[in-house]
Amino acid sequence: MLSKESLQSALVTSLFGKRLFFFESLDSTNTCARTLAEAGMDEGAVVVTEFQTSGRGRHGRTWTADAKENLLFSVLLRPPLPKTSAGFLTFFAAVSVARALEEVSGQPMECKWPNDLLLNGRKVCGILLENSFNQELVEYSVIGIGINVNQTAFPGQLAPYATSLALELSTSVDRVELFSKIMASMESAYREARDGNFQNLLSQWNARCKMFGRTVTVVQDNRRITGRAIGLNHDGGLLVETETGTIPVYAGDIALHQNG
Repeated sequence: MLSKESLQSALVTSLFGKRLFFFESLDSTNTCARTLAEAGMDEGAVVVTEFQTSGRGRHGRTWTADAKENLLFSVLLRPPLPKTSAGFLTFFAAVSVARALEEVSGQPMECKWPNDLLLNGRKVCGILLENSFNQELVEYSVIGIGINVNQTAFPGQLAPYATSLALELSTSVDRVELFSKIMASMESAYREARDGNFQNLLSQWNARCKMFGRTVTVVQDNRRITGRAIGLNHDGGLLVETETGTIPVYAGDIALHQNG
């Protein structure tokens, strides 16, 4: 079991986790972190829970995770970034978590646009970025991260697409150690992200992405875009080359074609 004491005692960071809020159960770590942000909490604060009753994914979906088996947490940041650069924080988080997962598991992680990490082709981590702006500047950012660590079964509809570290490694993983490594990785990478220097982080993200060059279908409400994923736009959108031209995509569900 996790505890505030065990998590904090393992940290080697000076900013990330300096203020740590731990809950046995919580509606949503992102909601809690946003409340702290609105109350003036300093950046680097982290909200951790063993179970979310209303965990959120993208597009208002529910994030499902068994209690006391995974890592569910949100990090509060206040980077002095322009609004146009805020979306790159998702890539910062993805690379930071991927590096820590690779260190613990010894296996390569795949980055899937816009906010997933895959292990052996299945989702092992989801990231939810929520920003608040003051005119054209970022006021604060909350990065919610859910990692399937020791969960060994998933609901029927998720089973073909989800996995966990324990399933792929055939052994349980120390969640306290993993949390400590993620915090250290995020703090290290944040120096660049906070300064708006995302070039190195995007290069690392691209190196882990297997989508480019493949045919994809993006579903946005009632709209479907099919084409070849060719890279990232200048602001982090996915560039899809279609029969009628190249389209930047900023949201939607991505399906990879097996023959593409």
